[in-house]
Parts: sequence; C-alpha cells; structure tokens
Amino acid sequence: MNNRIGKQTICFKTPISIVNSAAVGGKEESEGPLGKYFDRIFPDPFLGEDSWERAESRLQFNAVNTLLEKSKLSASDIDMMFGGDLINQCTSSYFSARDLKIPLYGIYGACSTMAEALHLGSMAIGGGFANNVVAVTSSHFCSSEKQFRFPLEYGGQRPPTSQWTVTASGAVLLAPSGGECEITHITTGKIVDMGISDASNMGAAMAPSAVDTLKAHFSDTGFSPSDYDLIVTGDLGVLGKTLLCELMDRENIDISPYYDDCGCMIYDIESQDKHCGGSGCGCSASVFSAYLLELLKKRKITRLLFMPTGALMSPLTCQQGENIAGIAHAVRIVAKGAEV
Repeated sequence: MNNRIGKQTICFKTPISIVNSAAVGGKEESEGPLGKYFDRIFPDPFLGEDSWERAESRLQFNAVNTLLEKSKLSASDIDMMFGGDLINQCTSSYFSARDLKIPLYGIYGACSTMAEALHLGSMAIGGGFANNVVAVTSSHFCSSEKQFRFPLEYGGQRPPTSQWTVTASGAVLLAPSGGECEITHITTGKIVDMGISDASNMGAAMAPSAVDTLKAHFSDTGFSPSDYDLIVTGDLGVLGKTLLCELMDRENIDISPYYDDCGCMIYDIESQDKHCGGSGCGCSASVFSAYLLELLKKRKITRLLFMPTGALMSPLTCQQGENIAGIAHAVRIVAKGAEV
C-alpha cells in the first residue's frame, strides 16, 4: 500500500515507472541549447492550421502520437490521459484528446500543470485504477500572447522581467513497470500569495511557492538538497531562479550547487533575446521529456527533483487587480535500480 508521509507528500512503496517520453517544439526552441533533444520540430508556427489555438492543439496531438509511436502502442492501449494547457478552458488539450480518442482528465495548474499530471497519473496507477497513463501539456507563444497580453500585431514592448512562452509540448507514458526512470515521491504544493500583481514578473510571483514546497518536501521526506543530483524548477526564469536561491538561503537551505530552472535552460537567453527566459506549460514539460529524462536514462544523474511552478492568474483577474498567486508541485524521480 502506498503511504502518505508528513503533511504534503506521498511515498510510492512500489515506484511508478516512466516508460517513455516525447517532446515536440517550434523553431525558437530548436535553436536553443536543448534543441537536439526534441523528437520533432515544427518550423511553421501554425503547424498547417488557421489559428494559433488550433496550432497548439496540433502540437499536443503530435507529442502524444510521437510518444505512442516510440512506445509501440496505439491510443486504445492508453487507459487515461491527464492533459492541460494555458488556453481558456484547456481547449487545446480537449481538441487534442478528441482527435486521439483517449479518455481525458483536463487539468490546469498554469506552468505547474506537467507536475500535476504526473502526480495524478502516478496516483491512478499506484491505486490500481490504470495501467497505461499519458501525462501531457503544451503551450504556444502566439496563443498565450493573444490571451494573456496583446495580439502579436500590437507590437508591444516586453519589460526586462518578462518571459517568453515556449512553443512546445511534452508527453510521458506512466505504467506500473517497464521504464528506466521511476517516480518514488510526490509533494503537493499549496497556493502562496505574496502580493505580486505584475503579470510581466511571474518569477517573483512563483518563487515563494517553490520555497514552500521545497521546505515541505525536505521536512516530509527527510531528504536534503545534497540527496539530489539535480533540483529543477519550471519556469521561474532568471529573476525567479535568483530569488528562489536567496529565499532558500534565508531558510538556511543551500540549493544552489544542485539547482537549475527549465525557463533558463531551454533558450540561450542572451543570443536569442529572451529576457528572463522561457515559460508556459510546454516549457517544463518539454525540458523534462526531452532532456532531463535522458540524463536519468544515461545515468548522468540518478536522482532528480522536478518541481514545475505555476502563476495562477487569468486576463480577467489581472484586469480586476487581483494578485498573482503561485503554486509548485514536486516529483522525485530516480534512475531504475538507483538507491531510493
């Protein structure tokens, strides 16, 4: 039986297996440091569709199809899919699942959605309710700009604290066994509101929630930063990454030797002029699916704490002057056979 430990963490006595993964992205992502790790690149931001929203749905569809091809499975072999995106009512995920004909739970946690999908998928398998589960998320620069900021035609200036929504999708296949990487623990985050209301400074809004979840994870499990080869958030960006290290130092917890952020990893921030780096559901999902799992498979690392963060806002709440609360969910993943 799987156990809850502490207040916010579940320890899987039988680890949940990550059998396979797939990541697809756009032109900007292919030109970044991790471009060679993507399974497929789509130079056309429309992906042959007639709207940005349909393009994002097609992006997610291709990520799942690529995952199924790599796993030598068909859509009918998947018991359920947990999927999400940034568009109103998660329509990119719904239309993707409509075409895939896979049972779907649509979920939303902003940029933390991939961790949420991994949590729910792991619990479904751990509880004996499913055998094959897909966790997938996506984002698209143009659809997100249109919804959360301004249409591209407006040509608005981006402040230095802003981040660039990644055009990508990442998908993973979870099962009771059969993979080279295993989920051993998950720590569910709490919503943290520190009064940030600037939608162009999401790193500052999310960093406090990352602190809260890290403290809970270390307290619940007894692990420390040195128990990990790599601790990766997503997507705090340059400013949020710096702020997280400072806030953790105040707690007398030094994560800096082991720490990086997906938003800082996916682009060459200087040469690609991405200000504070990448963001969006597809950022952490694609970095995780394309790169981080590859590090585990090749034993370049054996213990990973993957902790996507989300800025919980909408255009309506921003217009009404509401604060931007943050949330972060942590997933502990080890290379199969490594010390748990």
